[in-house]
Amino acid sequence: MQQIGVGVIALGWMGRLHSRGFAQVAERYPELGLGARLVAAADPVPANQQAALALGFERAVADYREVLADAEVDAVSICAPNFLHHEIAMAAIAAGKHFWIEKPMGTSAAQSREIAQAAAADGLATAAGFNYRHQPAVEHARDLVRAGKLGRITNARVWLIADYASSPEGAFTWRYTRAQAGAGVVGDLLSHGIDLAQYVLGSRITEVTAMTDTFITSRPIPLGVGVGHSAVAVSDERREVENEDYVAALARTDSGALVTLESSRVAVGPRAEYVVEVYGTEGSVRWSFEHPEHLQVLVAGDGSHRGYTSVMSEAGYGDYGRFQPGPGMHLSFDDSKVIEARQFLETIATGRQVAPSAGDAWAAAEADEAVVASAADRAWHSVPEVSGTTYAF
Repeated sequence: MQQIGVGVIALGWMGRLHSRGFAQVAERYPELGLGARLVAAADPVPANQQAALALGFERAVADYREVLADAEVDAVSICAPNFLHHEIAMAAIAAGKHFWIEKPMGTSAAQSREIAQAAAADGLATAAGFNYRHQPAVEHARDLVRAGKLGRITNARVWLIADYASSPEGAFTWRYTRAQAGAGVVGDLLSHGIDLAQYVLGSRITEVTAMTDTFITSRPIPLGVGVGHSAVAVSDERREVENEDYVAALARTDSGALVTLESSRVAVGPRAEYVVEVYGTEGSVRWSFEHPEHLQVLVAGDGSHRGYTSVMSEAGYGDYGRFQPGPGMHLSFDDSKVIEARQFLETIATGRQVAPSAGDAWAAAEADEAVVASAADRAWHSVPEVSGTTYAF
């Protein structure tokens, strides 16, 4: 078995998901003859270093530069906060390390472009954290669109509505600053929606118009450090939120389809309502992350029913059979990261881009930036075309 030495940079919630994903590849995909050796992890927080050792890493350090300098590390996962992505990715490229990076890849489209182009120029394998692609029902929806079962695609709706920042007393973190996060919910959630739209439709978003707003304008300063979106104690002092809580956008693709996109991080009610709807001249599909094992399908001519049929995921829908023995059971967010880890390792081993790429992250960043610009000047904005993407059929 080929063992690829991996390092993970930042062992918060996402870094731990990457680590568990790597550890499962050999068992879930034995025919590939690929595995990950958990060589080293870097995190400045001592508790996270202890977590890295518990996850099976051979060593844990505070400085990510030690991981990049380690000759036994072939590839790294970059799971640090957004404002560190560019610095770490460019250092990884300079060190000749393949990398799997979370989105947004940088705090601007310019940073994302520099990362993607530098990695491509040096022939490095990349992967980007667009894990919702890998839900089996989403893969099946893409297959139906690609096979022409829905006819000519006329329009789509994609929305990602969440409540992780819905409390006005939720602590102020780096996510709420322009300098460290860049955009707010546009980069955090809408980037997933943009990638899902392009991936399922197999076409590129070419222009957008949008509106944004910030509904919770200040937040209390935290007294400690948490993992992910976990609650921490806060002070009485507050700081102004610098980026958007909500976005609504209208887009057009190069195939002529219209796409409506919406995201919120402060919704009261929906916990993680992530939905994709695709409409064509001969049918439509609807998928929701709240019931990820189901795909609602209507294909004209398939019987007398005029409404949706709910189709349960099963073997043959993406990588479903790698995780569940029979139809109707769902894959978790964590499982989608195992698929992503497999795709990354396979991309390294074969030289064939299987995983969502740095080019895909760059494409989403360009669309994100066009959305933010449109919200500022209330005009339509073109989305620049980029290289190295994987969403086209």
